[in-house]
Amino acid sequence: MNARSTIDLTTMRTLGAGLRFPEGPAADRDGSLVVPEIEGAALVRVRPDGTRETIAEVGGGANGCAFGPDGAIYVSNNGGYVFAEADGVRFPVGAAEGYAGGSVQRVDPATGAVDTVFTESGGVRLGGLNDIVFDAAGGCYIADTTVGAIHYADPVAGTIRVAASGLRGPNGAGLSPDGTRFYVSETYSGRVRVWEVTGPGALVELPDLYQHTGQDLHIHWDGLAVDGAGNVCVADGPESGVLVLGADGEVRGRVVLPVPDRYVTNLCFGGPAGDTAYICSGGRGTVYEMPWPWPGLRLHFQP
Repeated sequence: MNARSTIDLTTMRTLGAGLRFPEGPAADRDGSLVVPEIEGAALVRVRPDGTRETIAEVGGGANGCAFGPDGAIYVSNNGGYVFAEADGVRFPVGAAEGYAGGSVQRVDPATGAVDTVFTESGGVRLGGLNDIVFDAAGGCYIADTTVGAIHYADPVAGTIRVAASGLRGPNGAGLSPDGTRFYVSETYSGRVRVWEVTGPGALVELPDLYQHTGQDLHIHWDGLAVDGAGNVCVADGPESGVLVLGADGEVRGRVVLPVPDRYVTNLCFGGPAGDTAYICSGGRGTVYEMPWPWPGLRLHFQP
């Protein structure tokens, strides 16, 4: 596939609709998709036939989620936003009334029980949390968009600290297949940044992978996921889709959603071989499903 190719959209189908601003999802072993709803303040399950059920009401704004080493689902909560609508697209316009900050929550997928694990990191209140990704050691990296930091936490052990700071709107977060590179998409700067991972939560910054070329200086990227080929797949709001970047920073391809949405929020991989992509159209409350033309990647502790 050449650098400017467009991925075949005829393979894409709507998996679920009517969601309340879906964000960073996680695929389960039974073929269902676990989806955080920011506006719905809930964690929901979308089944292969499109039906959905609420796993847990988490309050605030459920932004990202990931399965942890103990089988629980960990939610990165942004604390809650106020939403507006224009031309059929929902979008956040500010913090919810009484906003106090974000949190990391533990959800029991069997019972729906919710426990708050962290509200602070290094003695500082967590901000609007975004993507969350676990490493092989059982720790997780969490993007804190409003504080401008990456936190590294072991939610089972109950420890959390700042792994990187001084970022401008970190949003998406993902690890390379071998765990030696950590990627972050910055919403406001348009950078896709890279760190070498020298140990659990130990990061050494490398040159940027990519710079968004769009003219909109306010919002560029949202969440990201890394596939089995090492491609960094970033939710690209201005282009209403997903940009696929090789580990060398070259453009490998682009997904464009069938119905335009300035708020394409995130994606993940699942299916038996991990090569099915699930893409969240947050503003239109839709999740799309499509075969991925590169190898898939099952995340650590993904069922």
